[in-house]
Amino acid sequence: MTFRLDENIIKELRNESGNRKISTNTLVNQALRQFLDWGMYESTIGFVMINKQVFVHVFGKLSQKEIVSVATNVGKDEVKNMALFMKGKIDIKSFLSWFELRMINSSVQVSHIHEDNHFHRYVMKHELGKNWSVYHKTILELIFEEVFNKKMDVKIDKTMISFEFAE
Repeated sequence: MTFRLDENIIKELRNESGNRKISTNTLVNQALRQFLDWGMYESTIGFVMINKQVFVHVFGKLSQKEIVSVATNVGKDEVKNMALFMKGKIDIKSFLSWFELRMINSSVQVSHIHEDNHFHRYVMKHELGKNWSVYHKTILELIFEEVFNKKMDVKIDKTMISFEFAE
């Protein structure tokens, strides 16, 4: 397969691959994977771009009760529907695959520990504040209980979310 690329694009790709100390081929494959996994869905599923500091400020103005209400009445169904749309099905494996990708695309650091093929632990480090943690804790608990009929243990603070469950 051959692609014709504009000279300026090739120059920028070579510069960026040099900065990252990877081959241009690897950078192009990463960019295409990013687009196919996430980018082509962003506008279709209703994501909007917002500066992190603006988001933290606005989200931080809401009370914890308001955050739980938004997560329960809107967020849970939206998250479930986005995962279904992008993955084509909604089971634990596809949902967690989507959720992990969503976190990574939100500049959240994700650690997933999978032990004995039955136990999962996720730890997510973010800089989005306690309300963002409360929002996602509420959504995760509701989806796991209502969709997957599973309980999970979720712990949060202003910069971390961790949850674990057994299959």
